[in-house]
Order: sequence, then C-alpha cells, then structure tokens
Amino acid sequence: MPAQGKHRRPRSRRIALGLVAVGTGGAALALPLLGATTASAAQPAHAPAAPAAAVAAPAVAQQSAPVTYSVVAGDSLSAIAVEHSVDGGWQKLYQDNREAVGDNPSLIHPGLELTIGGGRAEADRADRSAERAPAATGTAGKSAPAAQTAAVTYPDNLDGWIREALSIMKKHGIPGSYEGIHRNIMRESSGNPLAINNWDINAQNGVPSKGLLQVIKPTFDAYHVAGTKHDQYDPVANIVAACNYAADRYGSIDNVNGPY
Repeated sequence: MPAQGKHRRPRSRRIALGLVAVGTGGAALALPLLGATTASAAQPAHAPAAPAAAVAAPAVAQQSAPVTYSVVAGDSLSAIAVEHSVDGGWQKLYQDNREAVGDNPSLIHPGLELTIGGGRAEADRADRSAERAPAATGTAGKSAPAAQTAAVTYPDNLDGWIREALSIMKKHGIPGSYEGIHRNIMRESSGNPLAINNWDINAQNGVPSKGLLQVIKPTFDAYHVAGTKHDQYDPVANIVAACNYAADRYGSIDNVNGPY
C-alpha cells in the first residue's frame, strides 16, 4: 500500500496460502479443550461412607528430542509446521531456523535441513486448560463457583486473522467489515501473509509492499496500532494497520474496491 495512494497491484501470479517453497501449505491453530472438575455432596452421618473417588495424577509432559527435517519439493514452512504439530506454527518454525532459511520465509528449497523442536504442544495446552478451569467446592450446602470465561482464541488461518483484527479494530474505533477486509486481501495477496511485491515503483524505491494487504513500511509505521506486532508480515498487524490507513484516506476499508 503506497503512502500516497499510488499502489500498483502485484502481477498475477500463483500465490499459495501459507509459506511457499514449491507448492502450497496452510496452518491451523488447535483450540485447547477445557478440563472440568466435579464436586460431590457430603454423605449423611448415618449413611455408609462412599468410597473416595480416585484422583488421576496429572500426566507429566514429555519433551521429545528435536528432529532434523530435510525439505522436499512442494514443502512450505506452514505445511511442515502442521505435519509436525509445531507449537507456534510456521512463525515458531521460522524463528528456530531463521539462520538457515534467511530473511524470506516464503523461500525454502529442497535439501534445506530444518530443526524441529521437541513437541509438547498438547501437554502444554492441557496444562493451560487446567489452569483456567474453575475450582469446585466439595462442602455440602455450597455451590461450585460459576465457570470463568476462557480467553478468546482464533485459528491461525485467514478467517482467524480477520476476526482477530476486527476485534482489535473495534476497540480502537477503526471501521471495517469482514467482507471488505476479505475482498481486499484476496485482490492484494490471495491470502498469503508473506506476499511481497519486488518489482513495482515502491520496490524500486526500496520500500516493497508486503503482507496480506500489501502495505509499504512507511505506511505501516505511520498507521501501526499499539498492541499488535510491529511486523509487516504479521497477518493481524498488517490488516489492522491497513484498515487504519484506509479509514483515514477512504473512510473505511469497505470503500476500497481496487488498488489503493
């Protein structure tokens, strides 16, 4: 997105959803399952005591050893992260292998060796669920406290990024609708958060358009919203900054129906 409204769309090209080497990939964030606790009423004095319920000891999360994965044709960081259940998705995989991958996470080549850390994602999610579960009371005549509302989580995909961005935009009074954001994303990047335009006038000037809504760095910096990552490639930060810019220039991202 140009700072002065002279954005040129990337040439038509096949852009895969996710981080592409030679093919497509996608990542999804599994939602944690909330555990539950129960309480039983005390038995009357004249009744035989009920046997105590066996309490299962919490399973100890096992940390598996890191493994080395060799990239093959058609792989992408997002697809590899999903296949190996990497906690933190492609972003974590890229962070752990940035020295080997380089500055462009969308370009990985067959033969590149990636280190995939030990996976304890499921155990960690179970631990977090247990921490959020409300404690129940076993005292007769006292009811268990109402369940606490779990923090809202969003899937790590285009739908989740848009819905999380809309939640942040609502807090900051930035207008925009799901349909308006989705329409512009599909035109600008086809839903690829790592899309980059390396050939238009902005790229020639050293400020290529990046991310879901193709924002150049000066515009991203000027319209970045506090509380989101200061990273043009971060899907949520990119959406919110772009919508903030569109609101200032066009009234709303919903009013944008072409290059902006």
